[in-house]
Amino acid sequence: VQLVESGGGSVQAGGSLTLSCAVSGARIGDYCMAWFRQAPGKKREGVSALDTDGTTSGRFTISKDSAKNTLYLQMNDLTPEDSAVYYCAAARSGSWFACRYVIDDDYYDMDNWGKGTQVTISS
Repeated sequence: VQLVESGGGSVQAGGSLTLSCAVSGARIGDYCMAWFRQAPGKKREGVSALDTDGTTSGRFTISKDSAKNTLYLQMNDLTPEDSAVYYCAAARSGSWFACRYVIDDDYYDMDNWGKGTQVTISS
């Protein structure tokens, strides 16, 4: 499974960005998908998650286009504290974990990761 993020950039506080994650080598509908972020000097944190049944969790709007095998993250009203490298992650869906909790610290190790895309919010 390969994940490639895009859509990062620099915007002013209060602005919006939409990140994309192109998935190859697997069908997005079979996976728990999530976005994480990591700012310099800080621990990686979960942002939003999307289960195979459409259930979502987290602070920003996560969605997918199954026809394009692509995951999205719509971020509105951004603040400088949202500046970070954003990563797309995937885990094969299964009964041994609950997708909505993968954004909680240390809950579950995602199987696949992208290389990240930088988001910078200026005040």
